[in-house]
Amino acid sequence: MSSQTPAGDDRLRPDGTPYSVALTEEEWRARLTPEEYHVLRESGTERAFTGEFTNNSATGTYTCRACGHQLFTSDTKFDSHCGWPSFFTPLAGDTVVYLEDRTMGSLRTEVRCAQWGGHLGHVFEGEGYQTPTDLRYCINSISVSFDPSS
Repeated sequence: MSSQTPAGDDRLRPDGTPYSVALTEEEWRARLTPEEYHVLRESGTERAFTGEFTNNSATGTYTCRACGHQLFTSDTKFDSHCGWPSFFTPLAGDTVVYLEDRTMGSLRTEVRCAQWGGHLGHVFEGEGYQTPTDLRYCINSISVSFDPSS
């Protein structure tokens, strides 16, 4: 599930192809709030239980806050009690990309938006949740927007 971006270039997907949305750092800073920039561009994490979508149970679609790309649907969201919105699968196989993450002293799988590479969160496997995939996509609320009309 995980892979590395070639030469650490955040303009390229892990398979080496360019992202379809490519802005300069100045353009990203102008588009995003400082908090959004920290999470989406610097792979930060919002504090647990503080995100606006942690307890959202409305029907709709979660999209990338920076580019509007559809990522997850509410019917795949579940309450994991971890402090962040959790999903058991993305909307489609090409909706997100995966990167190997060793920043916390262990191997994790980072989840990024497939359109531009923005950090969304991490995916964990084998935690025992009663979901169809046995996966938990642990996503920062600040990385996504919610569209109740879709």
